[in-house]
Amino acid sequence: MSKILPLIIAMSTAPVVADPPKWIYPVAPKGSQVDDYHGSKVPDPYRWLEDLDAPPTQAWVAAENRLTHGFLESLPQRARFQARLAKLWNYAKFGLPFKEGGQYFFLKNDGLQNQAVLYVQPTLTAAPRVLLDPNAMANNGTVALTESVVSHDGQWLAYGTATAGSDWNEYRVRSVATGRDAADLVQWVKFSNLSWTRDSRGFFYSRYDEPKAGAGTGGTFAELLHQKLCYHLLGTPQSADRLICEIPDEPKWFVRGEVTEDGRFLVITIERGDSNFNLLRMVDLVDPLNPRLDAPVVGLVDNWNAKYAVAGNDGPVFLVQTDLDAPRKRIVAIDTRAPQPANWKPLVAEGADVVDSSSVVGGRLVVLAMHDAASRLRVYGKDGRPQGEIPLPGLGQVLGISGREDDPELFYNFTSFTYPTTVFRHDLATGGDAVFRAPEMTFDPAAYETKQVFYVSKDGTRVPMFITHKKGLKLDGTTPTLLYAYGGFDIAMMPAFSVSNLAWLELGGVYAMPNLRGGGEYGREWHEAGTKERKQNVFDDFIAAAEWLFANHYTSPAHLVISGGSNGGLLIGAVLNQRPDLCRVAWPAVGVMDMLRFHKFTVGYAWVSDYGSSDDPAGFKYLAAYSPLHTIRAGADYPAVLVTTGDHDDRVFPAHSFKYTAALQAAVAGNPNAGPVMIRIETQAGHGAGKPTSKILEESADKLAFAAYFLGIKSSQVP
Repeated sequence: MSKILPLIIAMSTAPVVADPPKWIYPVAPKGSQVDDYHGSKVPDPYRWLEDLDAPPTQAWVAAENRLTHGFLESLPQRARFQARLAKLWNYAKFGLPFKEGGQYFFLKNDGLQNQAVLYVQPTLTAAPRVLLDPNAMANNGTVALTESVVSHDGQWLAYGTATAGSDWNEYRVRSVATGRDAADLVQWVKFSNLSWTRDSRGFFYSRYDEPKAGAGTGGTFAELLHQKLCYHLLGTPQSADRLICEIPDEPKWFVRGEVTEDGRFLVITIERGDSNFNLLRMVDLVDPLNPRLDAPVVGLVDNWNAKYAVAGNDGPVFLVQTDLDAPRKRIVAIDTRAPQPANWKPLVAEGADVVDSSSVVGGRLVVLAMHDAASRLRVYGKDGRPQGEIPLPGLGQVLGISGREDDPELFYNFTSFTYPTTVFRHDLATGGDAVFRAPEMTFDPAAYETKQVFYVSKDGTRVPMFITHKKGLKLDGTTPTLLYAYGGFDIAMMPAFSVSNLAWLELGGVYAMPNLRGGGEYGREWHEAGTKERKQNVFDDFIAAAEWLFANHYTSPAHLVISGGSNGGLLIGAVLNQRPDLCRVAWPAVGVMDMLRFHKFTVGYAWVSDYGSSDDPAGFKYLAAYSPLHTIRAGADYPAVLVTTGDHDDRVFPAHSFKYTAALQAAVAGNPNAGPVMIRIETQAGHGAGKPTSKILEESADKLAFAAYFLGIKSSQVP
């Protein structure tokens, strides 16, 4: 790898933006809507922005984008960042290979392709062949490949696509030999697994009824009710698909299915939106090559008391990962013929590290665990006896593992903040481990360092934080610093490579990522400490991270950018209202900003498990106390804020960001010491998944240029 030219930024103690323009925001009339929450009257003046297709909303969106893009396009930093990002991004990226029917399949992006391409090769040394190129499905790259599952015989690829970033999927079937699609088309799929029966004649999937368009919602934003697990037989219309499982009395529950690798059992996972736990049911298909699709659905775990995931099976004995009586998770053997908890056999006991995932590969149990938010990869026998640990390149994250139960060949991909995602091949029989696919980039990772520090939050809780920067950093409190976090839904924030972050590090900036409560870094207790009435802990942890950076002379409020997306966008919105003095720039992305109505949009009801609900008097009280939309302070000196969302985001309804932006702009209007507040509304884009490379680069350049302007970083300082 060749080194890039180093760039050193000469920083003043406080960046100054010369002669800032007077910000004139688009007109957003205040309506008269007032809601009654358990006797408390709460105005919602921008309710009209929830009607996404209404002419007033469309006019407001257009006006906001004119303001935002007019400003961003005037910044000389933007063109420099866009050029540098494109150069850094232009390298081959490889996905995790998987093997089926004696062939290997993998995703690859040559560099600047909008979407990764699916390849197939008969052996690891044979020339790969393009099997499916989603770039050919839309000129602007807005059709993304979401699923790619090959039948057991290797003849058929069932694949899912999503358009414009939507969570809605369509499934099709393609011949692996010819690359041609069959007539099969499965629609109205969302939050589904796709799993073939071993006879390769069809697959299980989860769907909703075709949504009925409502005012301002259309099919894209319809409320999700009555998910059904179905079976599609190749060569038949979707209308003939067999219903396998539904819960008619519980319209908001999720039902998904997956066939065990031996083809004998269909494992059904049932989740509900107001619980972090799940149930397990199963269907004994009896004969894998002639499966009994009419066999009864029977219970395996019928109590809402923990999380359960089947790692594999040994005939009728399931190897199940659970946090029942083990907040950091353990693995037990459940005999489906006598599934009562009293009969469970312990295999891997709960330890100091959190079990992230587990699967059976080559007759062994491969367990991916976390130690202080960094990956550990361990191997056990099916009887639970330890068989060693697979050494990893350093402090980082294993993104996933791939392998078959009957084959010792294991693939895993590893990444870290300055370690581009690299695919490794490991032989479980011999212990041999080697790089299989490594990217080639024009930067020198040895010029950077990553450390993990621990700081104390407001209530005394010890919280970890990763910090990455160029070696030899001068700690004088003037370094531009990007503080990014999430803190929710049991999701662990672990080291990962990002070209956008690399562009920031090249400038001499610091990237810091704390592991807030609400995430999954330390198991169930850590997660629950950041939920419902305890959500303030998440905000306190984030604020304490910033203050630690100040106290240790990494940066100061005048040089700090804070960032988060989705639940992390909520984090940024809440922190801004509580501490507008904390930073100079904020990037709240696709955030959940209206905490009193989030459960009324699309799949928002599923988040009640983390947030609670305003339908409950106690829930209303603590949600109203931090809801970003409802705690904006008129007259406060807010920093420069760039809100980002997508007009097709059917995960976090775009109106969250619309209403929040309108309210925040009203609060800062006329205050020369506040803002500006802008919103960047991406068209033909959703929550983030499947976003084309071109749109990723444009948004990244815009955000970096926005931050550089208000931190006083000149365009000449961008490589």
